[in-house]
Amino acid sequence: MIQDVKGEETWRLFRILAEFTEGFDRLSDLGFAISIFGSARLLPDSTYYNQAHTLARRLGEEGFAIITGGGPGIMEAGNRGAADAGVTSVGLNIRLPQEQQPNPYQNQSLDFRYFFARKAMFVKYSVGYVCLPGGYGTLDEFFEALTLMQTMKVYPLPLILFGKKFWGGLMDWIRDCPLQEGLVSPQDLDIVTLTDDVEEVVAAMCEHRRWKLEKIAQSGHSLNPGP
Repeated sequence: MIQDVKGEETWRLFRILAEFTEGFDRLSDLGFAISIFGSARLLPDSTYYNQAHTLARRLGEEGFAIITGGGPGIMEAGNRGAADAGVTSVGLNIRLPQEQQPNPYQNQSLDFRYFFARKAMFVKYSVGYVCLPGGYGTLDEFFEALTLMQTMKVYPLPLILFGKKFWGGLMDWIRDCPLQEGLVSPQDLDIVTLTDDVEEVVAAMCEHRRWKLEKIAQSGHSLNPGP
């Protein structure tokens, strides 16, 4: 019995390594890419779906590839906008018992069994994050990126909450509770941008790309934001 457990754990390790290896291999030449997060449950008639589609298309027009979780809802809108702009449209699909069905707008698709391997790809190959309204998964992705930047485990990158009405209460709570209790620092709030303006997002991403290109030129090697 003990030997069987050890054998299963060994195979699990190989599966994990395989997911990282495929991700590194498939995405290494992606270039400048933006990750767009949000709910799988928002339909094409949703205001947020249409905003995600417009945002992804505008970012694509500026030359950014788009990465999403590959499913329906906001993820579909992001991949659809990228496809409309004619840029690389990446879907990092996760195997789930419900909700997650790959959308048809991806031209580069990877499948993951493990959330942590999938999230590592978002961080490693993105130069900016945009979080539209979503549930626990979106919150998880937002707070992981926020924590990595707050602890300086990754290079700073734009972390944007799109939708003031939806996200404003969360930022108010952070100011009213963790900040007031001294559990975060005032400068930690500066990591996050809250907006409803597509063009503000596009401008932030373009400015960050200029900054990164300058740093690459100064250092002589690529600045990979990933862990």
